[in-house]
Amino acid sequence: MSTDFATGLDAAVQRAFTRPAPRTPGAQMRYLVRQMKGTRAVAQLLRISQRTVERYVKNEIRKPRPDLAARLEREVKTRWQPRIRAQARARAAATDGIMISVQARLGYTGAPGTTDDGRIRHLTVALPPQHAARLFDAQQQGAGDDQLRRLTAQALQEVYFQDDGRRAGTLQEVQLTDVIDLEFEL
Repeated sequence: MSTDFATGLDAAVQRAFTRPAPRTPGAQMRYLVRQMKGTRAVAQLLRISQRTVERYVKNEIRKPRPDLAARLEREVKTRWQPRIRAQARARAAATDGIMISVQARLGYTGAPGTTDDGRIRHLTVALPPQHAARLFDAQQQGAGDDQLRRLTAQALQEVYFQDDGRRAGTLQEVQLTDVIDLEFEL
């Protein structure tokens, strides 16, 4: 449960993993060494010495500092099961779509005299594949949280507020602010 859009999308994709990622620091370090083909690259990535990496690989060190543990876990999760991650994104963008559960301040502007001030709403909406594709494409291209927020607001506008063109035709723009809770599900 995150209020960061990029983190929420990553968490949704990570739930598609077929095997759990390595949990112990030694196993995580060995995985990174295999992925990056050497201890020097891992040491540079984690900003530690090459000898420290070698000691983790041999289980001579078993408990990393909290900041190193967080970096280690983050780097392992970003590299874990890349094909499964790609397949999950492709499936969501092509056929399945994505489910969003958001609690935030949502308001919209419409024709003159028909504005609705934002209010806290809790929505759970199934977004069609084209919206999932837009979100994943923007994330892959390095879009910031503001751009992902705008894309999500546009998707909610089309799917929830306008019901795919069946109502609220004068609705111009949905604002999504003050996100309290956000969760994506594939």
